[in-house]
Amino acid sequence: MDRAYVDFERLYLLHGVGSFFVTRAKSNLDARRVSSQPVDRGQGLVCDQRVALNGFYSARHYPEPLRRIAYRDPDSGQRLVFLTNHLALPPLTVCALYRSRWQVELFFRWIKQHLRIKRFFGTSENAVKTQIWIAVSVYVLVAIVAKRLGLTASMHAILQVLSVTLFEKMPLKQALTANATAPLYPENDNQLILFEN
Repeated sequence: MDRAYVDFERLYLLHGVGSFFVTRAKSNLDARRVSSQPVDRGQGLVCDQRVALNGFYSARHYPEPLRRIAYRDPDSGQRLVFLTNHLALPPLTVCALYRSRWQVELFFRWIKQHLRIKRFFGTSENAVKTQIWIAVSVYVLVAIVAKRLGLTASMHAILQVLSVTLFEKMPLKQALTANATAPLYPENDNQLILFEN
């Protein structure tokens, strides 16, 4: 989890039920080193330590030692400090776990940006999963239609057009093509004209 969610009381609850976590340490973390493990600095590792929290409330909320791993990212040069309660994993695996967390965040950002889920109609796990799968299925079907029709419009624009013309009886290519010249309605429709031009 990201460092914005560091709450030692909640982390200790996770530890108590047998889960493990990897999070980034805040810059003002007050902790003392209990022991150190040797690290390979050629792989970007700076330190692998067991630490105990010093702060009154944080030490009370999380009384057990934590593992602190410092890592220097070779791409950006940024120094990252991770905290975990898993003492046996290799330090580079802990760093990789945190990096993979970003993929989960990118997935949820993609869901928020691309899938049209305004609200969930049910709160059970099955209801939420079903609605997400339906939204993903609609997105994939529209992507297949766009590819087969050779459309250059963005997925957002195509979904907008489809949501407006959902109940219109017209060819799909005509609804989705921006330069369609055919009239939207047939010439011999039975609609009366209310106002003359």
